[in-house]
Amino acid sequence: QVQLVESGGGLVQTGGSLRLSCVGSGRTFSSTFMGWFRQAPGKEREFVADIRWSSGISYYADSVLGRFTISRDAAKNTVYLQMNSLKPEDTAIYYCAGDGTAARNYMYWGQGTQVTVSS
Repeated sequence: QVQLVESGGGLVQTGGSLRLSCVGSGRTFSSTFMGWFRQAPGKEREFVADIRWSSGISYYADSVLGRFTISRDAAKNTVYLQMNSLKPEDTAIYYCAGDGTAARNYMYWGQGTQVTVSS
């Protein structure tokens, strides 16, 4: 059974930083994408960033480009999201996703971790 478990969320002030982690178990994702999405209250879930596992090439939403960095550790089957210069509009539940395609269709999802940025 595939599981994705996120950690690292919390409360931070505007301008602060957080690092989210997502550990995958049950399979490796060497031939696909892993990514991060978020959902703010009253809004639809949106793409944040993803990474092609084999090459490490990453992609970002315009709203986080230059502030967030996605990375992976193949040995630990873990993907990270380093979030800097956080803004109140970054407040959301952040979800890890695994076994994705270039079209951002993902097979597996974590339960989410809350990120709250205070103004």
